Amino acid sequence: MKILCVIDSLCLGGAQRQLIELAAAFREKGHNVSFLTYHHLPFFNPEVEQRGISITCIQESSYLKRLLKMRRFIRRGNYDAVLSFLEAANFISEVSGFPFRKWKLVVGERTANPGIVKSPKLRLYRWFHLFSDAVVANSGANMELVYQANPLLPKTKSHVLYNIIDFGRFRPPENFLFRRNPRLYLVVAARIRTEKNVMGLIEALSLLSSQERSMLRIDWYGEDVQRKELNPVYTKAVAEIQKRGLEQVIGFYAATTDILRIVQEADAVGLFSFWEGFPNTICEAMACAKPVVCSRVSDVPAFLSHNQNLLCDASDPQSIKAALSYLLKMDREKLRAAGEKNRNVVMKTFNREEIVNGYLRLLGAQGA
Repeated sequence: MKILCVIDSLCLGGAQRQLIELAAAFREKGHNVSFLTYHHLPFFNPEVEQRGISITCIQESSYLKRLLKMRRFIRRGNYDAVLSFLEAANFISEVSGFPFRKWKLVVGERTANPGIVKSPKLRLYRWFHLFSDAVVANSGANMELVYQANPLLPKTKSHVLYNIIDFGRFRPPENFLFRRNPRLYLVVAARIRTEKNVMGLIEALSLLSSQERSMLRIDWYGEDVQRKELNPVYTKAVAEIQKRGLEQVIGFYAATTDILRIVQEADAVGLFSFWEGFPNTICEAMACAKPVVCSRVSDVPAFLSHNQNLLCDASDPQSIKAALSYLLKMDREKLRAAGEKNRNVVMKTFNREEIVNGYLRLLGAQGA
């Protein structure tokens, strides 16, 4: 099959990573795969091109001209199937099918943003899903929001397929010793945006006792080095950390493709977002047998039901503080046992072959 993957860009992001993993898996199965984007943010471009997958970027500042150029590209590409991720790319792909199309179209919902049901524009995007062959969400919580935005979306057209985890790569490090340093090492891998709740985390850290703060080190990976001064959330967070004297507790670092090594070296992984589609960083940390402390977003509570004390409410700094305090009280054996349980949970759910074949069946591949 000739498959086109459509997304806004190949910047650092969970949706981008998942679509790249799917594209690579399709290619491994002998399909002809390529990417179409409209923003040149090439964080993952080298990785994609190294896998032998071509990338076309149509940069156009005019929304209408962009739509028309991408529509022309898709319609002239002689594709058997198109798979798009994220709302604007989905909309472009759906409009490209007017007035008729010969290719299969599968659109991917990747965010559980509550704004989906409040914004007329975001609701309109979901109504255009009626013109796709299938809508895939990566969590049940995400799909419920889509139904609220578009009550007429047929259930037969809607599917939940969880994220891919490569258990060959994301695995427990050998001979790892928890709490080998005086400070428990917690890693956060997320872009520094309002919805990721960095300010709530900073407030929670200030609520910890001085003894607890001396026992904790948080490294947050996600800073855009080239654009950090243009990010008001980053600027505000740095100022607040300095104001509260938390420089020894939390620091920001550039986004990196070496995040696997960093996660494997961590004692635990955290995420404190107000909302998420389904967070790759949590799934992959669990696959690495790491304890995770996380806000109650998406379907995460179901997967962490065995350790409710490490779940928190993003809007309540006291709740975040309580989860961090509980984490700091865990000794090496409790951390190891929690991480092992996490790996067992995700290995039962995130089967790479089943998820890839699920997408291929929706795209019309024979024998998938």
